[in-house]
Amino acid sequence: MSTAEETAGGEAQPWGEVTPDAARRLLIAAVEAFAERGYHATTTRDIAGRAGMSPAALYIHYKTKEELLHRISRIGHEKALEILRTAARGEGSATERLADAVSSFVRWHAGGRTTARVVQYELDSLGPDARAEIVALRRQCDAVVRGLIEEGAASGEFDVLDMRGTTLAVLSLCIDVARWFNVDGPWTPDEVGALYADLVLRMVGAKQPPAPSGGDHR
Repeated sequence: MSTAEETAGGEAQPWGEVTPDAARRLLIAAVEAFAERGYHATTTRDIAGRAGMSPAALYIHYKTKEELLHRISRIGHEKALEILRTAARGEGSATERLADAVSSFVRWHAGGRTTARVVQYELDSLGPDARAEIVALRRQCDAVVRGLIEEGAASGEFDVLDMRGTTLAVLSLCIDVARWFNVDGPWTPDEVGALYADLVLRMVGAKQPPAPSGGDHR
């Protein structure tokens, strides 16, 4: 599976919001390079070479290497926020919606693990202004998850003593999938999503956590 396919998240056109085509090719090349070598060890020449373009061509679309990382981070965090909000606004109990949010969030981190690693672990490579924008998006993601946990606690579905700490634990658990998930491993993104949804419901003391679907995870 190529990075272009992997980072699409099942979409017909990966990074379709990035135009023109040359800018999209450069962005995909940057994702690959940052994930493989790290932001600081990657040069603009590395990125351009992966995209089959000259270094000079990169500067037509992106003024700096940091601008590329910023755009990758912004698009990735906006997608993550959309995933969480869609689940939170769905029908069903807080238990059902938290399970849906976690499974969807985990599937995104597993299915697009290369992009997710860059989005989640290169935050400190951004300058102050860009970093502040991404941190604001992260806080919105935190707020969605915390809102679901608080809603479940208020309805009596969950038994949670520390809302802030539990929210942090849930998000950390989900995000870490991008670090270890292997497309050639024993689990699919759907299976890991189902497993983690069950684990999170147990963490929050859900009264009747559903059994994970998708097969045996041993």
